[in-house]
Amino acid sequence: MISRTRKKSYGWHCRASTLAISAVIFATSPSLAQQTPGLRGQIGEEQVYRALLDKSITEEPPEEDTGLQPTEYEPVSEGADVPETDRRDGEAISIFDLNQDNPFGDDRPSVDRPRRREAANGSVRERPATARERIEEARSNRRRPADGTDTADDGGEITTGTIRQERIDALDDGGNEAAGSFQERASAIEGLDREQEDNPYDALGIRTGTFILFPEIEQGLTWSSNADTSSGGDEAVLSETTLRLNAQSDWSRHQARIEAYGTFRKSLSGADISEPSGGVSADLRLDLINGFVATAAAGYSVTPETATSAVVVPGTVSQPLLHALDGSLGLSREEGKVRLAATARAARLIYGDAELSGGGTLSQRERNSTLATLTLRTGYEISPALVPFVEGEIGRRVMDLRVDTAGYARSADRYALRAGIELDLGEKLSGEFAAGWVSERPEDSRLEPIEGVSALASLAWSPSRRTTVNLDASTTIETTTQAGASGSILYDSNLGIEHQLRQNLTGNVSAGLGYRDFSGTSDRDLIIDIEAGLTWWLNRNFGVTSRASYEIVDSNVAGRDAESVSVFLGVKLRR
Repeated sequence: MISRTRKKSYGWHCRASTLAISAVIFATSPSLAQQTPGLRGQIGEEQVYRALLDKSITEEPPEEDTGLQPTEYEPVSEGADVPETDRRDGEAISIFDLNQDNPFGDDRPSVDRPRRREAANGSVRERPATARERIEEARSNRRRPADGTDTADDGGEITTGTIRQERIDALDDGGNEAAGSFQERASAIEGLDREQEDNPYDALGIRTGTFILFPEIEQGLTWSSNADTSSGGDEAVLSETTLRLNAQSDWSRHQARIEAYGTFRKSLSGADISEPSGGVSADLRLDLINGFVATAAAGYSVTPETATSAVVVPGTVSQPLLHALDGSLGLSREEGKVRLAATARAARLIYGDAELSGGGTLSQRERNSTLATLTLRTGYEISPALVPFVEGEIGRRVMDLRVDTAGYARSADRYALRAGIELDLGEKLSGEFAAGWVSERPEDSRLEPIEGVSALASLAWSPSRRTTVNLDASTTIETTTQAGASGSILYDSNLGIEHQLRQNLTGNVSAGLGYRDFSGTSDRDLIIDIEAGLTWWLNRNFGVTSRASYEIVDSNVAGRDAESVSVFLGVKLRR
């Protein structure tokens, strides 16, 4: 018996021999297609397609009618499209009959295929349209007029299956036909109206970092009937130059403001006057966490002491210069409707030496002082626009000389209590005013306390868009070096109205009223100051300004009465 392994080996040998013999036969024998008469080598698919197409056109239908009609493809889902591949007599149309260089071009070979065929029994069957025929029909429809009609030879209209839609811009928002037959072209952007400015003559400022600077210079001539506002003063014509610089922060959260000015007056004729003055002030507001707000302020000013001062140094060529420095730190918080605030202030007064008419100078050091105060305020919000409050103030005034040349110790303790109200009606009305009592008690028991009514106000009212009304009031305790006198209280107020007559023409009127009460005596001063002015801006940067003022000092103290009339005319340059 032959083993299983030998049988498997024998079978593999037989198969290998058969494959080798077949390969030799096919390699040495020519192709049957090349030997058969009538055939011309390999046949392309296009030739096969043409042969089958010609046969289907010329072939007669069967004599017997089976009753079966060719059916078109009916999609099951509504709206489904007919497949692009068409079949005729069960044979798929190949894409190889297209032009190979441009399969989707119009230069492919076209074959006319009759849509209607007549059967042997006389019935007519319609062949379904092929994909190529549907494409040709769609192209011909696009070439027809937009109304979707073709004019036949007999003058009738043939409606096609494609109707051109109207343009989108021919319909309105509701899908209805627009009133016009064309869309009006929009005008150029250069021709559009610019947004109207509140005032085309307002200064634009100069942006520097996060601040906007507003520089200004004013130059003009002043005529005064009493150049130094003294009792029996002479008239003079003076050249007056003023430089101003305001800066405002452009921050999203905090706020800062800086104001600076400098003025120099020099007489051109008349009384000999040469007076410099100037000052700078800065405010800072910081919005902290948990509703806390911190404020800081600092300022410095230098001005010649006028004849309206509480102390007049006799026998001097001119009044001494007064240097004033002040600073403050504040912290406030809103707790529900309760408002809490604390503010610490310090003010320093330094008097320069007075020049005597007979030569030499007279020191004013004994008048120098420093005042430090602490103010606590509590308020309650009745409404967002109305917050009444009460505040208390405690402080100490320290004189540079503990005992002056007359032997008096003039350092004093300060106390004040006020009640007032805060107003915030937006641009219409804002600010605060308060009234109460203030007292300073000198260390020397021979000197009476300087005390009286304390009034403070800072209000801004805008009754109309072009009109602004400002009211400022203050109460100041003044020291003196007069033997046996404690000092005085000065009540000062100013009411100013500014109205914009035209966009480039602004008028202003102000009236100031001051009253000084000398402590321990019946002496008193009444000070009245009235001023009116006009400013005409030719453009944003250049303007002409003028003002006229009248000042009078009426006192029951001999040698303190004074009267002055001044007129100023000049120009302004700003940016």
